[in-house]
Amino acid sequence: MISDFLKMPFIMLRRAYRTLWVRVTLYAVVSVLAAASGSVAELFFDERFTDMMPRDAVMPVLTILASSMLAVSTFSLNVMVSAHRSAAQNATPRVHRLLLEDTTTQAVLATFVGAFVFALTSIVLFQIGFYQDSAATVTMVVAVGVVVMVIIAILRWINHLSQLGSIDQSLRTVIKQARHGLVQLAQTPALGGVPLTKETVLPVSLSDVFAQRSGYVQLVDVAGLQSCLRGSGAVYVLRGPGKHVLEGQVIAQVSGHVNAETLRELAANFVIGERRSFEQDPVFGLHVLSEIASKALSPGVHDSGTAIETIGGLKEVLWAFDQTKEQEGAVKHQQVFLPVPDTRHLYEAAFEAIARDGAGQIEVAIKLRMALAELSHLGSAECSDAARHVAQVGLEYAEDALPLEREIERLNAIDV
Repeated sequence: MISDFLKMPFIMLRRAYRTLWVRVTLYAVVSVLAAASGSVAELFFDERFTDMMPRDAVMPVLTILASSMLAVSTFSLNVMVSAHRSAAQNATPRVHRLLLEDTTTQAVLATFVGAFVFALTSIVLFQIGFYQDSAATVTMVVAVGVVVMVIIAILRWINHLSQLGSIDQSLRTVIKQARHGLVQLAQTPALGGVPLTKETVLPVSLSDVFAQRSGYVQLVDVAGLQSCLRGSGAVYVLRGPGKHVLEGQVIAQVSGHVNAETLRELAANFVIGERRSFEQDPVFGLHVLSEIASKALSPGVHDSGTAIETIGGLKEVLWAFDQTKEQEGAVKHQQVFLPVPDTRHLYEAAFEAIARDGAGQIEVAIKLRMALAELSHLGSAECSDAARHVAQVGLEYAEDALPLEREIERLNAIDV
């Protein structure tokens, strides 16, 4: 388990590592180091080994590797951009952010660029005389290893291209992310803090913590907030992950005697960005899935099959949420209070837009009502109430949109 004080740096490091340019840069730096170490590595081998390969034998290999990897890298980048653009058009622009974090695509592109950088660096070092002719054997051994890595990357890329940018891949990616977020919400409802509810009594005397910039609250460092209190007082977070705030708006309040420096430290524990993120915002994943279904139900697309598949995915992730039990000792930071989305809000975020946009298509309306009926009969009391509420909303939409009375009767026949 990661220490609570290391969770936020770990999240930020993981976010940076999943950025394409960071991974490509790391591979490129390693490639330069590998190429530059050839002259040092030859000192550890016997002369009979280093004299096995003449310089003229390795230079053509490096030249071919450099020229081909530049072309392959450019082509692969164009393919990735086209696939992501297609996914944004067919599913929702929000899925583009998840596809950018695809580790397979990043690793393949980084391998191609790394191979190009290694070959080009080695050629330059040979030409300027940094390498002696005896380094050719060591360079050839490394080049063979690089070629093997490139072949493996190409095979992975070919397999990955069969799904890249497809609606199926987009759905799988978002469902996986939404499921992870909801499971985390069920295990630690307030990110390790105390849930802030309507029943929570706030002290009379409170100091305001202001947002340092405008945007969406992406991350809240609960452990960092508690450490700022130094054992006294409590922090009441008013705008949790997923909420849009304006610069200077109150995002939290703190009790006890605090100075201006402490208030600035508290504000620094809120990561605010231009867009919503998935790390601590499980409702966002449900919204994105709902958008995919609504896009499929639009008159220009009219793809009820995708909407039905999305309903099945939403049913799965909400079932996983309901079946996940809160972890023992989930409240680790007794001085930090954080708002938690209730179950009804989750169901509304998941299904209400689909109920509205699919009301006029009987196959979608039936699938939606059946999914809500399953969740109502099998889930907990909270989930049952939320499912019945959304089912009633969906029925009202359908009664207004369906032209045939017998279709409405089929919906009413499904017991929720």
